[in-house]
Amino acid sequence: MKVFGIAGHSGMGKTTLLERLVPEISSRGLVVSLIKHSHKNIEIDRPGKDSYRLREAGCSEVLLLGNDRWALMHELRGADEPPLDYLLSRLQHCDLVLIEGFKNGDFPKLEVWRATLGRPTLWPDWPGILAVASDSPAATILSGSDNLPQWLALHDAATIASFVLDNARPH
Repeated sequence: MKVFGIAGHSGMGKTTLLERLVPEISSRGLVVSLIKHSHKNIEIDRPGKDSYRLREAGCSEVLLLGNDRWALMHELRGADEPPLDYLLSRLQHCDLVLIEGFKNGDFPKLEVWRATLGRPTLWPDWPGILAVASDSPAATILSGSDNLPQWLALHDAATIASFVLDNARPH
């Protein structure tokens, strides 16, 4: 299993890129999984459903199995978030895990950045950012810096997929 991160401010298009990147990498015969970290409370269950009711009743884990998929929900109940290594150990076999979030994680990352949104890049402040995928030229933000990351065209999923696969780190 190899890991590679996708970083960027909210609204920059990380999910849109991932929607194009996953099929591109999968078409190369690789099994891809994803871990997404959110700083918000997430709710994948709805009030009234059995799994929600039993989770609310105090179950620490609820595993759902249906005809097409299964899902395991784990309640932290005030405990610290588990480290990325623990989450990676919970995944089934795959060739590549794409990681969204975990900004301080020690793994290679690609930043998605759009100049039109008026936000600064996360690079060089976030560790591990090797490249920026953008719909703007590099000179828009990075001129004058000595340690520039690689600049990739945001619309070029094939080139980005090759970059990810070339730079993903074994776990």
